[in-house]
Formats: sequence, C-alpha cells, structure tokens
Amino acid sequence: MLNLTEQPITAADKTFFQLRKDIVEGVVLAGSKLSETELSTKYSVSRAVIREAINRLATCHIVERKANVGARVVSLSPEGLVDLYQVRESLEGMAARLAAQNMTDAEIADLNTLLNVHSQDVKNHGSYYQEAGDVDFHYRIILGSKNNHLIAMLVNGIYHLVRMYRVQLGMSGPRVSTAFEEHKHIVQAICNRDGELAEMLMRRHILYSKNNIQRKLAPQLEA
Repeated sequence: MLNLTEQPITAADKTFFQLRKDIVEGVVLAGSKLSETELSTKYSVSRAVIREAINRLATCHIVERKANVGARVVSLSPEGLVDLYQVRESLEGMAARLAAQNMTDAEIADLNTLLNVHSQDVKNHGSYYQEAGDVDFHYRIILGSKNNHLIAMLVNGIYHLVRMYRVQLGMSGPRVSTAFEEHKHIVQAICNRDGELAEMLMRRHILYSKNNIQRKLAPQLEA
C-alpha cells in the first residue's frame, strides 16, 4: 500500500521529502525559480541530489520545467484551482463512495479517532493543519477506497498540489469549523455504508473548499 509517511531511505529521499514539504507549506514560494546551486547549499547536498528531487517533484505536479526558464514551483492561480478541484471533486467523491463499501470497521473507528484529535486542534488553535499521510483525513479516505488505480492517480498525482492550495490558502479562518463539520458528516455516511451519500457530501465539501480558496486568491491578484 502507498504510504506518504514512510521514512526516507537515502539522503536523496530525505532531500526530496523536505523540499516537497517546504514547497507545500510555502517556505519555498509558489512561482519561484529553483536554483540547483542555491538549493544544494540550503539542504547541504550535491546538485545531483537536488536535480533528482526536482525531477521527482515535477511528477507530483508541484514543479514545472519550461524552456529557457528552468524549473519553477507552480503558481497558485484561480484557473489552476478550478482545473485541479474539478478533477479532485470527481476522484475524491469516488474514493468516498468506495471507502463506504470497502473500509473495515476498524479503519472507520480509526478515522473517527483521527477526527477527535483534529477536533482538539480546531478548538485549541483555530486552524486545521494536517500533515501529509495517515494524519490527513483525505488521505485516509483515499486509501480506504482500496482501489489501487485511484490511489495512484491521487497520491502519486495531484495530492501534493492539492495540499499546496489547502495548506497555504484553505486551513485557517471561518472555513475551519465548517470544514471539520463536513468531515464528520462524511465519516458518518461511511460508517452507515451509504456510498451514494458519502460521495455527494465529499463532492460538496471539495466544492465549498474551492470557493473558499478562490475568495482568498482574489485579493492577492488585485494587490
């Protein structure tokens, strides 16, 4: 099974995971050019290791290569958001429907336990930051689908690009409490083995998230 929380095996893996995290969290800014020389100094590794990490990040869709420009972190844009979330809504909706059919009772219990942990974070900090992997609600649902093709499309495809938008623009403010409540309703539908309802609630949840992020992007474009 795919696992985003696996421990890095090599120095190259460690660099890749750290650079990916820094991009997702905005430490390395969206739209910025990636210099192999500067990054090799920052992460204390060779340029070859950085080059490998950049190539791997390109397959995650959070880095793009352009002729005569080189490698850049993708920009967060309204157009990119709409395209991405249309795909996400469809695929994660399907994942929620399949999760309702395929998750074991123990996995659903673990999902409820995870939500209880998240509830304390929302109450104590007023934000809803989730690390990548097993502590991410959406990641658990994706794996719960038990469909390897779907998991690969999401986890190895758009997962970290989605996280860029979520982490940098969607995990704070009034949306936090409503997003958490939506998660609870999705889990209840999964618990009831109601795949149709789980899919509808997930699609609606992602649509609401997209609308929230669009509102946050608008002032940045006007500035």
